[in-house]
Amino acid sequence: MNAYSRLMDGLYLLCMGIAAVALLIMVSVIPIGIFARYVLNGALSWPEPVAIVCMIIFTFIGAPVGLRAGTHICVSMVTDRLSETGQKWAQRLCNLLLIVVCLILLQASYSLCEAMWVQPLAALPAVTYGEMYLPIPIGALFTLLFVIERILNGDQSQRPLVTLGGTH
Repeated sequence: MNAYSRLMDGLYLLCMGIAAVALLIMVSVIPIGIFARYVLNGALSWPEPVAIVCMIIFTFIGAPVGLRAGTHICVSMVTDRLSETGQKWAQRLCNLLLIVVCLILLQASYSLCEAMWVQPLAALPAVTYGEMYLPIPIGALFTLLFVIERILNGDQSQRPLVTLGGTH
């Protein structure tokens, strides 16, 4: 294992931890909002936007984890029937297409964050829309780094650190 894979191991664990905390916060604040609305008869303004921010973080920081672990949605009906050489070419094509998608998403989401950086959320004035959308370009960058690792070092989904969560 080379230095780049060790660096990606740290990034993988960081992404997994951030996604887990975001999910924990999200599932904690939603019942608080429900309780306040239906039991206390006083709706709170902050649980829904906090849950939305956490969902964005969970989705875009957690997606690179799923990609590296090989637990993302995959339809392999066609590629499973290809020869070994055909499967290698299909994997290369997928990696190249994923790089293109990551670069487009990175550029577009960065532009979105830049345009919305000073626009505050109505329910959470301390947070701007640009900050709320920041996990999108960060997640695209992390996904790009994991795709580069897969091109340089091959599939990482069977390594002990990656199977840590027992998802295989």
